[in-house]
Amino acid sequence: MHPRHHALAHPDKPATVFSSGEVQSYAELEAAANQAARLIRAAGVGKGDFVALFLENEPAYFELLWACQRIGVCMVPASSRLTADELGYILKDCGAKLLFASPSLGDVAAKATQLAGGTPLVLANDAYLALRGTFAAGPLEDECAGFDMVYSSGTTGRPKGVKPTVPHGPIEAPTRITAMASARYGAGAGSVYLSPAPLYHAAPLRWCMAIQQLGGTVIAMRKFDAEEVLRLIERHRVTHAQFVPTHFARMLDLPEEVRARYDLSSLKVVIHAAAPCPVPVKQKMIEWLGPIIWEFYGGSEGIGNTIVPPEEWLARPGTVGRAHGCTIRICGEDGEVLPPDEIGTVYLADGQAFEYFNDPVKTQSAYNQYGWATMGDTGYVDADGYLYLTDRKDFMIISGGVNIYPREIEDALLTHPAVRDAAVIGAPHADLGEMVAAVIEPRDWSAAGPELAGELRAFLRERLSPVKLPRRIDFMPELPRLPTGKLMKRLLRDAYFGKNDEVLGVLTPGIRP
Repeated sequence: MHPRHHALAHPDKPATVFSSGEVQSYAELEAAANQAARLIRAAGVGKGDFVALFLENEPAYFELLWACQRIGVCMVPASSRLTADELGYILKDCGAKLLFASPSLGDVAAKATQLAGGTPLVLANDAYLALRGTFAAGPLEDECAGFDMVYSSGTTGRPKGVKPTVPHGPIEAPTRITAMASARYGAGAGSVYLSPAPLYHAAPLRWCMAIQQLGGTVIAMRKFDAEEVLRLIERHRVTHAQFVPTHFARMLDLPEEVRARYDLSSLKVVIHAAAPCPVPVKQKMIEWLGPIIWEFYGGSEGIGNTIVPPEEWLARPGTVGRAHGCTIRICGEDGEVLPPDEIGTVYLADGQAFEYFNDPVKTQSAYNQYGWATMGDTGYVDADGYLYLTDRKDFMIISGGVNIYPREIEDALLTHPAVRDAAVIGAPHADLGEMVAAVIEPRDWSAAGPELAGELRAFLRERLSPVKLPRRIDFMPELPRLPTGKLMKRLLRDAYFGKNDEVLGVLTPGIRP
Protein backbone atom coordinates (compact mmCIF):
# COMPACT_ATOMS: atom_id res chain seq x y z
CA MET A 1 0.00 0.00 0.00
CA HIS A 2 0.91 3.68 -0.06
CA PRO A 3 -0.24 6.82 1.81
CA ARG A 4 -1.99 7.85 -1.42
CA HIS A 5 -4.49 5.01 -1.06
CA HIS A 6 -5.22 5.94 2.53
CA ALA A 7 -5.67 9.60 1.51
CA LEU A 8 -8.40 8.49 -0.90
CA ALA A 9 -10.08 6.05 1.47
CA HIS A 10 -9.72 7.99 4.74
CA PRO A 11 -8.68 11.58 3.87
CA ASP A 12 -9.22 12.99 7.37
CA LYS A 13 -7.44 10.20 9.24
CA PRO A 14 -4.27 11.44 11.00
CA ALA A 15 -1.12 10.23 9.26
CA THR A 16 1.08 12.02 11.78
CA VAL A 17 0.39 13.60 15.15
CA PHE A 18 3.26 15.60 16.63
CA SER A 19 3.78 15.81 20.38
CA SER A 20 3.59 19.60 20.05
CA GLY A 21 0.02 19.34 18.74
CA GLU A 22 0.17 19.55 14.93
CA VAL A 23 -1.87 16.95 13.09
CA GLN A 24 -1.17 15.99 9.47
CA SER A 25 -4.01 14.08 7.83
CA TYR A 26 -3.45 11.60 5.02
CA ALA A 27 -5.09 14.01 2.56
CA GLU A 28 -2.80 16.84 3.69
CA LEU A 29 0.27 14.61 3.53
CA GLU A 30 -0.60 13.42 0.03
CA ALA A 31 -1.20 16.91 -1.35
CA ALA A 32 1.93 18.37 0.26
CA ALA A 33 4.10 15.45 -0.95
CA ASN A 34 2.90 15.87 -4.54
CA GLN A 35 3.55 19.61 -4.43
CA ALA A 36 7.00 19.12 -2.88
CA ALA A 37 7.85 16.49 -5.49
CA ARG A 38 7.08 18.96 -8.28
CA LEU A 39 9.12 21.64 -6.50
CA ILE A 40 12.10 19.26 -6.27
CA ARG A 41 11.82 18.36 -9.94
CA ALA A 42 11.58 22.05 -10.86
CA ALA A 43 14.91 22.59 -9.08
CA GLY A 44 16.57 20.26 -11.57
CA VAL A 45 16.64 17.13 -9.41
CA GLY A 46 16.09 13.94 -11.40
CA LYS A 47 15.73 10.23 -10.86
CA GLY A 48 18.70 8.82 -8.95
CA ASP A 49 19.85 12.22 -7.65
CA PHE A 50 20.39 12.95 -3.95
CA VAL A 51 18.43 15.39 -1.78
CA ALA A 52 19.62 16.04 1.80
CA LEU A 53 17.27 16.72 4.72
CA PHE A 54 18.64 18.70 7.66
CA LEU A 55 15.45 18.99 9.69
CA GLU A 56 14.01 18.74 13.16
CA ASN A 57 11.04 16.41 13.64
CA GLU A 58 8.36 18.52 11.92
CA PRO A 59 5.58 18.13 9.30
CA ALA A 60 7.89 19.12 6.44
CA TYR A 61 9.97 16.01 7.13
CA PHE A 62 7.23 13.57 6.18
CA GLU A 63 6.06 15.47 3.12
CA LEU A 64 9.62 15.65 1.79
CA LEU A 65 10.25 11.96 2.48
CA TRP A 66 7.14 10.98 0.54
CA ALA A 67 7.94 13.53 -2.17
CA CYS A 68 11.33 11.93 -2.82
CA GLN A 69 9.85 8.44 -2.51
CA ARG A 70 7.53 8.98 -5.48
CA ILE A 71 10.02 10.48 -7.96
CA GLY A 72 12.96 8.09 -7.69
CA VAL A 73 15.11 10.45 -5.61
CA CYS A 74 17.53 9.33 -2.90
CA MET A 75 16.77 11.10 0.38
CA VAL A 76 19.74 11.64 2.69
CA PRO A 77 18.61 12.45 6.25
CA ALA A 78 21.32 14.29 8.18
CA SER A 79 21.53 14.64 11.95
CA SER A 80 20.29 17.99 13.18
CA ARG A 81 23.23 17.95 15.61
CA LEU A 82 25.89 18.11 12.92
CA THR A 83 28.36 20.94 12.66
CA ALA A 84 28.73 22.83 9.38
CA ASP A 85 31.90 20.88 8.62
CA GLU A 86 30.22 17.51 9.24
CA LEU A 87 27.15 18.41 7.19
CA GLY A 88 29.31 19.85 4.43
CA TYR A 89 31.23 16.58 4.24
CA ILE A 90 27.99 14.61 3.74
CA LEU A 91 26.68 17.04 1.11
CA LYS A 92 29.91 16.82 -0.83
CA ASP A 93 30.27 13.06 -0.39
CA CYS A 94 26.81 12.24 -1.76
CA GLY A 95 26.72 15.10 -4.28
CA ALA A 96 23.39 16.44 -2.96
CA LYS A 97 21.53 18.49 -5.54
CA LEU A 98 19.39 20.19 -2.90
CA LEU A 99 19.36 20.69 0.88
CA PHE A 100 16.19 21.27 2.90
CA ALA A 101 16.80 22.65 6.40
CA SER A 102 14.77 23.78 9.38
CA PRO A 103 14.88 27.56 9.88
CA SER A 104 16.46 27.02 13.31
CA LEU A 105 19.34 25.22 11.58
CA GLY A 106 19.69 27.76 8.79
CA ASP A 107 23.04 29.25 9.81
CA VAL A 108 24.73 25.84 10.03
CA ALA A 109 23.10 24.76 6.77
CA ALA A 110 24.21 27.90 4.92
CA LYS A 111 27.83 27.46 6.00
CA ALA A 112 27.73 23.75 5.12
CA THR A 113 26.49 24.44 1.61
CA GLN A 114 29.40 26.83 1.08
CA LEU A 115 31.87 24.21 2.31
CA ALA A 116 30.28 21.70 -0.07
CA GLY A 117 30.70 23.98 -3.06
CA GLY A 118 27.33 25.70 -3.22
CA THR A 119 24.58 23.11 -2.72
CA PRO A 120 21.24 24.95 -3.19
CA LEU A 121 19.53 25.48 0.18
CA VAL A 122 15.79 25.61 0.88
CA LEU A 123 14.65 26.57 4.36
CA ALA A 124 11.41 24.87 5.42
CA ASN A 125 9.81 28.17 6.42
CA ASP A 126 6.75 30.18 5.34
CA ALA A 127 8.45 31.10 2.09
CA TYR A 128 8.91 27.40 1.32
CA LEU A 129 5.26 26.70 2.10
CA ALA A 130 4.17 29.54 -0.18
CA LEU A 131 6.42 28.29 -2.99
CA ARG A 132 5.25 24.71 -2.54
CA GLY A 133 1.66 25.92 -2.76
CA THR A 134 2.21 27.15 -6.31
CA PHE A 135 2.54 23.57 -7.55
CA ALA A 136 -0.31 21.17 -8.33
CA ALA A 137 -1.37 18.78 -5.57
CA GLY A 138 -2.57 15.92 -7.78
CA PRO A 139 -0.67 12.73 -8.66
CA LEU A 140 2.45 13.03 -10.79
CA GLU A 141 3.22 11.29 -14.03
CA ASP A 142 6.21 8.97 -14.45
CA GLU A 143 6.39 8.10 -10.76
CA CYS A 144 9.22 5.86 -9.61
CA ALA A 145 9.96 4.57 -6.12
CA GLY A 146 12.64 6.51 -4.29
CA PHE A 147 14.94 5.30 -1.55
CA ASP A 148 17.10 6.55 1.31
CA MET A 149 20.77 6.60 2.20
CA VAL A 150 21.47 7.02 5.89
CA TYR A 151 24.96 7.95 7.01
CA SER A 152 26.44 6.26 10.05
CA SER A 153 26.74 8.20 13.29
CA GLY A 154 30.50 8.41 12.93
CA THR A 155 31.17 7.05 16.43
CA THR A 156 34.58 5.77 15.29
CA GLY A 157 35.41 8.21 12.50
CA ARG A 158 33.90 9.99 9.50
CA PRO A 159 30.31 8.88 8.83
CA LYS A 160 29.74 6.58 5.90
CA GLY A 161 26.69 6.01 3.76
CA VAL A 162 25.46 2.63 2.61
CA LYS A 163 25.06 2.73 -1.14
CA PRO A 164 21.37 2.22 -1.87
CA THR A 165 20.03 -0.42 -4.17
CA VAL A 166 17.90 1.54 -6.61
CA PRO A 167 14.46 -0.08 -6.65
CA HIS A 168 12.53 -0.69 -9.84
CA GLY A 169 8.79 -0.88 -9.55
CA PRO A 170 5.69 0.95 -8.36
CA ILE A 171 5.77 3.32 -5.42
CA GLU A 172 3.23 1.04 -3.70
CA ALA A 173 5.65 -1.90 -3.57
CA PRO A 174 6.04 -3.32 -0.03
CA THR A 175 9.37 -2.96 1.72
CA ARG A 176 11.27 -5.26 4.05
CA ILE A 177 10.07 -3.14 7.00
CA THR A 178 6.39 -3.15 6.00
CA ALA A 179 6.52 -6.93 5.67
CA MET A 180 8.16 -7.31 9.08
CA ALA A 181 5.85 -4.78 10.76
CA SER A 182 2.69 -6.48 9.56
CA ALA A 183 3.66 -10.15 9.68
CA ARG A 184 5.74 -10.22 12.86
CA TYR A 185 4.42 -7.31 14.93
CA GLY A 186 0.81 -7.19 13.78
CA ALA A 187 0.96 -3.59 12.57
CA GLY A 188 -1.75 -2.37 10.22
CA ALA A 189 -4.28 0.36 9.54
CA GLY A 190 -5.46 0.32 13.14
CA SER A 191 -1.99 0.77 14.61
CA VAL A 192 -0.85 3.86 16.49
CA TYR A 193 2.95 3.99 16.49
CA LEU A 194 4.98 6.14 18.88
CA SER A 195 8.34 7.33 17.55
CA PRO A 196 10.39 9.16 20.22
CA ALA A 197 13.61 9.43 18.20
CA PRO A 198 14.87 11.82 15.51
CA LEU A 199 13.75 10.94 11.99
CA TYR A 200 17.28 11.26 10.64
CA HIS A 201 18.08 7.80 12.01
CA ALA A 202 17.36 4.73 9.90
CA ALA A 203 14.97 2.87 12.21
CA PRO A 204 12.63 5.77 13.06
CA LEU A 205 12.57 6.97 9.45
CA ARG A 206 11.86 3.58 7.91
CA TRP A 207 9.42 2.40 10.56
CA CYS A 208 7.40 5.63 10.47
CA MET A 209 7.15 5.37 6.69
CA ALA A 210 6.15 1.71 6.99
CA ILE A 211 3.35 2.55 9.42
CA GLN A 212 2.06 5.19 7.00
CA GLN A 213 2.26 2.72 4.14
CA LEU A 214 0.09 0.39 6.21
CA GLY A 215 -2.38 3.19 6.99
CA GLY A 216 -1.64 3.59 10.70
CA THR A 217 -0.98 6.78 12.64
CA VAL A 218 2.49 7.94 13.68
CA ILE A 219 2.87 9.85 16.95
CA ALA A 220 6.13 11.75 16.44
CA MET A 221 7.92 13.31 19.38
CA ARG A 222 9.94 16.42 18.65
CA LYS A 223 12.19 15.57 21.59
CA PHE A 224 12.27 12.61 23.95
CA ASP A 225 10.84 13.19 27.41
CA ALA A 226 10.24 10.18 29.64
CA GLU A 227 6.96 11.27 31.23
CA GLU A 228 5.69 12.73 27.95
CA VAL A 229 6.08 9.24 26.45
CA LEU A 230 3.63 7.91 29.03
CA ARG A 231 1.21 10.79 28.44
CA LEU A 232 1.23 10.19 24.70
CA ILE A 233 0.68 6.45 25.05
CA GLU A 234 -2.36 7.06 27.25
CA ARG A 235 -3.76 9.99 25.23
CA HIS A 236 -3.47 8.39 21.80
CA ARG A 237 -3.92 4.72 22.82
CA VAL A 238 -0.57 3.82 21.31
CA THR A 239 -0.34 0.19 20.19
CA HIS A 240 3.27 0.00 18.97
CA ALA A 241 6.37 1.89 20.11
CA GLN A 242 10.09 1.75 19.45
CA PHE A 243 12.78 2.81 21.89
CA VAL A 244 16.50 2.56 22.54
CA PRO A 245 18.01 1.38 25.85
CA THR A 246 18.73 4.95 26.99
CA HIS A 247 15.01 5.70 26.67
CA PHE A 248 14.26 2.67 28.85
CA ALA A 249 16.71 3.87 31.50
CA ARG A 250 15.20 7.36 31.57
CA MET A 251 11.67 5.95 31.83
CA LEU A 252 12.71 3.69 34.71
CA ASP A 253 14.22 6.73 36.44
CA LEU A 254 10.72 8.20 36.81
CA PRO A 255 9.31 7.88 40.33
CA GLU A 256 7.06 4.87 40.81
CA GLU A 257 4.03 7.08 41.48
CA VAL A 258 4.56 8.85 38.14
CA ARG A 259 4.84 5.58 36.21
CA ALA A 260 1.69 4.24 37.88
CA ARG A 261 -0.28 7.37 36.98
CA TYR A 262 -0.70 6.50 33.29
CA ASP A 263 -2.76 3.86 31.52
CA LEU A 264 -0.43 1.97 29.19
CA SER A 265 -2.76 -0.96 28.55
CA SER A 266 -3.13 -0.14 24.83
CA LEU A 267 0.47 -1.19 24.17
CA LYS A 268 0.70 -4.43 22.23
CA VAL A 269 4.32 -4.37 21.02
CA VAL A 270 7.43 -2.51 22.14
CA ILE A 271 10.53 -2.81 19.97
CA HIS A 272 14.08 -1.82 20.78
CA ALA A 273 17.40 -1.89 18.96
CA ALA A 274 20.29 0.45 17.97
CA ALA A 275 22.43 -0.18 21.07
CA PRO A 276 23.02 -3.02 23.55
CA CYS A 277 20.52 -3.06 26.40
CA PRO A 278 21.82 -3.96 29.85
CA VAL A 279 20.06 -7.08 31.11
CA PRO A 280 18.81 -5.49 34.38
CA VAL A 281 17.26 -2.58 32.46
CA LYS A 282 15.34 -4.84 30.10
CA GLN A 283 14.21 -7.12 32.91
CA LYS A 284 12.74 -4.13 34.75
CA MET A 285 10.97 -2.93 31.60
CA ILE A 286 9.38 -6.35 31.09
CA GLU A 287 8.31 -6.44 34.74
CA TRP A 288 6.66 -3.05 34.18
CA LEU A 289 5.09 -3.42 30.72
CA GLY A 290 4.77 -7.20 30.51
CA PRO A 291 6.25 -9.64 27.96
CA ILE A 292 5.63 -7.39 24.94
CA ILE A 293 9.21 -6.21 24.36
CA TRP A 294 10.90 -7.42 21.17
CA GLU A 295 14.52 -6.78 20.20
CA PHE A 296 16.31 -6.86 16.90
CA TYR A 297 19.93 -6.46 15.88
CA GLY A 298 20.88 -5.14 12.47
CA GLY A 299 22.23 -2.12 10.69
CA SER A 300 21.85 0.23 7.76
CA GLU A 301 23.96 -2.17 5.74
CA GLY A 302 20.90 -4.43 5.40
CA ILE A 303 22.96 -7.63 5.39
CA GLY A 304 20.52 -9.37 7.71
CA ASN A 305 19.39 -9.16 11.29
CA THR A 306 18.44 -11.12 14.37
CA ILE A 307 15.15 -11.02 16.24
CA VAL A 308 14.22 -12.18 19.72
CA PRO A 309 10.64 -12.33 21.04
CA PRO A 310 10.14 -11.49 24.73
CA GLU A 311 9.54 -15.08 25.84
CA GLU A 312 12.76 -16.28 24.22
CA TRP A 313 14.74 -13.41 25.74
CA LEU A 314 13.40 -14.20 29.21
CA ALA A 315 14.68 -17.75 28.75
CA ARG A 316 18.08 -16.45 27.57
CA PRO A 317 18.68 -12.99 29.11
CA GLY A 318 21.12 -10.92 27.09
CA THR A 319 20.62 -12.52 23.70
CA VAL A 320 19.75 -10.42 20.65
CA GLY A 321 18.08 -13.41 19.04
CA ARG A 322 18.49 -15.78 16.13
CA ALA A 323 19.23 -15.00 12.50
CA HIS A 324 16.51 -13.62 10.27
CA GLY A 325 17.24 -13.42 6.56
CA CYS A 326 20.89 -14.41 7.02
CA THR A 327 23.25 -16.90 8.67
CA ILE A 328 25.40 -15.97 11.68
CA ARG A 329 29.12 -16.84 11.60
CA ILE A 330 31.49 -16.10 14.48
CA CYS A 331 35.08 -15.90 13.26
CA GLY A 332 38.42 -15.77 15.02
CA GLU A 333 41.43 -13.65 14.15
CA ASP A 334 42.33 -16.07 11.37
CA GLY A 335 38.91 -15.64 9.77
CA GLU A 336 37.84 -19.20 10.49
CA VAL A 337 34.54 -20.13 12.15
CA LEU A 338 34.64 -20.60 15.92
CA PRO A 339 32.61 -23.20 17.83
CA PRO A 340 29.57 -22.22 19.95
CA ASP A 341 30.16 -19.99 23.00
CA GLU A 342 33.53 -18.67 21.77
CA ILE A 343 33.85 -14.91 21.27
CA GLY A 344 34.88 -13.55 17.88
CA THR A 345 33.83 -11.13 15.15
CA VAL A 346 30.18 -11.37 14.16
CA TYR A 347 29.72 -12.00 10.43
CA LEU A 348 26.41 -12.34 8.60
CA ALA A 349 26.30 -14.61 5.58
CA ASP A 350 23.68 -15.39 2.92
CA GLY A 351 22.14 -11.94 3.20
CA GLN A 352 21.98 -8.92 0.94
CA ALA A 353 25.28 -7.64 -0.46
CA PHE A 354 26.15 -4.01 0.19
CA GLU A 355 28.86 -1.43 -0.32
CA TYR A 356 29.75 1.80 1.39
CA PHE A 357 29.16 4.84 -0.76
CA ASN A 358 32.35 6.24 -2.31
CA ASP A 359 34.50 4.04 -0.07
CA PRO A 360 35.71 0.77 -1.65
CA VAL A 361 38.39 0.37 1.05
CA LYS A 362 35.80 0.34 3.86
CA THR A 363 33.62 -1.95 1.81
CA GLN A 364 36.44 -4.42 1.31
CA SER A 365 37.32 -4.34 5.02
CA ALA A 366 33.74 -5.31 5.92
CA TYR A 367 34.01 -8.63 4.05
CA ASN A 368 36.16 -11.65 4.82
CA GLN A 369 37.65 -14.27 2.53
CA TYR A 370 34.35 -16.14 2.35
CA GLY A 371 32.29 -13.12 1.33
CA TRP A 372 30.64 -12.79 4.73
CA ALA A 373 30.08 -9.25 6.00
CA THR A 374 30.48 -7.68 9.44
CA MET A 375 29.22 -4.49 11.04
CA GLY A 376 32.18 -4.49 13.41
CA ASP A 377 30.62 -6.22 16.43
CA THR A 378 32.03 -9.03 18.53
CA GLY A 379 30.02 -11.75 20.22
CA TYR A 380 29.25 -15.43 20.37
CA VAL A 381 26.50 -17.86 19.39
CA ASP A 382 25.23 -20.54 21.74
CA ALA A 383 24.48 -24.11 20.71
CA ASP A 384 20.90 -23.16 19.79
CA GLY A 385 21.93 -20.36 17.44
CA TYR A 386 21.20 -17.40 19.72
CA LEU A 387 23.57 -14.46 19.30
CA TYR A 388 25.06 -12.58 22.26
CA LEU A 389 26.99 -9.37 21.61
CA THR A 390 30.01 -8.50 23.70
CA ASP A 391 30.98 -5.14 22.18
CA ARG A 392 32.13 -3.26 19.12
CA LYS A 393 35.43 -4.64 17.84
CA ASP A 394 36.82 -1.09 17.76
CA PHE A 395 36.13 -0.72 21.49
CA MET A 396 37.86 -3.90 22.62
CA ILE A 397 40.65 -3.18 25.10
CA ILE A 398 43.95 -5.05 24.76
CA SER A 399 45.70 -4.81 28.10
CA GLY A 400 48.93 -6.71 28.54
CA GLY A 401 47.96 -8.92 25.60
CA VAL A 402 44.55 -9.81 27.10
CA ASN A 403 41.35 -8.98 25.22
CA ILE A 404 38.83 -7.20 27.46
CA TYR A 405 35.28 -6.41 26.36
CA PRO A 406 33.98 -3.18 27.91
CA ARG A 407 30.30 -4.07 27.77
CA GLU A 408 30.59 -6.72 30.49
CA ILE A 409 32.14 -4.13 32.82
CA GLU A 410 29.59 -1.48 31.85
CA ASP A 411 26.69 -3.83 32.52
CA ALA A 412 28.08 -4.62 35.95
CA LEU A 413 28.51 -0.93 36.78
CA LEU A 414 24.94 -0.17 35.73
CA THR A 415 23.61 -2.49 38.42
CA HIS A 416 25.06 -0.21 41.12
CA PRO A 417 22.37 2.12 42.50
CA ALA A 418 24.63 5.19 42.35
CA VAL A 419 25.36 4.79 38.61
CA ARG A 420 23.08 6.29 35.99
CA ASP A 421 25.33 5.62 32.99
CA ALA A 422 28.78 4.19 32.39
CA ALA A 423 31.39 3.96 29.67
CA VAL A 424 34.45 1.73 29.76
CA ILE A 425 37.31 2.38 27.36
CA GLY A 426 40.99 1.70 26.91
CA ALA A 427 43.31 4.44 28.18
CA PRO A 428 47.07 4.55 27.53
CA HIS A 429 49.37 2.68 29.93
CA ALA A 430 53.16 2.59 29.73
CA ASP A 431 53.57 -1.11 30.53
CA LEU A 432 50.28 -2.71 29.51
CA GLY A 433 49.69 -0.71 26.34
CA GLU A 434 46.12 -0.01 27.46
CA MET A 435 44.39 -0.05 30.81
CA VAL A 436 40.72 -0.27 31.67
CA ALA A 437 39.22 3.15 32.38
CA ALA A 438 35.63 3.81 33.44
CA VAL A 439 33.76 7.08 33.06
CA ILE A 440 30.70 7.25 35.30
CA GLU A 441 27.60 9.42 35.10
CA PRO A 442 26.38 9.32 38.73
CA ARG A 443 22.76 9.73 39.73
CA ASP A 444 23.86 12.32 42.30
CA TRP A 445 26.63 14.54 40.96
CA SER A 446 27.59 15.69 44.47
CA ALA A 447 28.75 12.11 45.16
CA ALA A 448 31.32 12.17 42.33
CA GLY A 449 34.83 11.68 43.68
CA PRO A 450 37.33 9.23 45.16
CA GLU A 451 34.97 7.78 47.77
CA LEU A 452 32.36 6.67 45.23
CA ALA A 453 35.11 5.48 42.86
CA GLY A 454 36.50 3.25 45.59
CA GLU A 455 33.02 1.91 46.35
CA LEU A 456 32.50 1.09 42.68
CA ARG A 457 35.82 -0.68 42.36
CA ALA A 458 35.04 -2.79 45.43
CA PHE A 459 31.61 -3.53 43.95
CA LEU A 460 33.19 -4.73 40.70
CA ARG A 461 35.83 -6.80 42.51
CA GLU A 462 33.04 -9.12 43.71
CA ARG A 463 31.72 -9.59 40.16
CA LEU A 464 34.66 -9.47 37.74
CA SER A 465 38.12 -10.98 37.42
CA PRO A 466 41.02 -8.70 38.47
CA VAL A 467 42.17 -8.06 34.87
CA LYS A 468 38.80 -6.41 34.12
CA LEU A 469 38.82 -4.02 37.07
CA PRO A 470 39.19 -0.34 36.06
CA ARG A 471 42.55 1.09 37.00
CA ARG A 472 41.13 4.54 36.42
CA ILE A 473 37.64 5.84 37.28
CA ASP A 474 36.47 9.33 36.38
CA PHE A 475 33.10 11.07 36.53
CA MET A 476 31.18 13.12 33.98
CA PRO A 477 27.87 15.01 34.46
CA GLU A 478 26.44 13.45 31.29
CA LEU A 479 28.00 10.92 28.96
CA PRO A 480 28.07 11.86 25.26
CA ARG A 481 25.26 9.76 23.78
CA LEU A 482 23.39 10.22 20.54
CA PRO A 483 19.57 10.21 20.53
CA THR A 484 19.82 6.61 19.29
CA GLY A 485 21.50 5.69 22.56
CA LYS A 486 24.86 5.11 20.91
CA LEU A 487 27.74 6.16 23.11
CA MET A 488 30.31 8.44 21.46
CA LYS A 489 33.25 6.50 22.88
CA ARG A 490 35.57 8.05 20.32
CA LEU A 491 35.28 11.38 22.17
CA LEU A 492 36.26 9.75 25.46
CA ARG A 493 39.12 7.77 23.95
CA ASP A 494 40.43 10.88 22.24
CA ALA A 495 40.40 12.69 25.59
CA TYR A 496 42.52 10.03 27.27
CA PHE A 497 44.93 9.94 24.36
CA GLY A 498 45.37 13.73 24.46
CA LYS A 499 43.25 14.53 21.40
CA ASN A 500 40.25 16.15 23.09
CA ASP A 501 41.11 18.54 25.90
CA GLU A 502 37.53 19.83 26.01
CA VAL A 503 36.17 16.47 27.16
CA LEU A 504 39.16 15.73 29.39
CA GLY A 505 38.58 19.04 31.14
CA VAL A 506 35.11 18.10 32.38
CA LEU A 507 36.15 14.77 33.90
CA THR A 508 36.14 14.72 37.70
CA PRO A 509 38.80 12.36 39.06
CA GLY A 510 37.91 9.37 41.17
CA ILE A 511 40.69 6.78 41.08
CA ARG A 512 43.68 7.40 38.83
CA PRO A 513 46.91 5.40 38.70
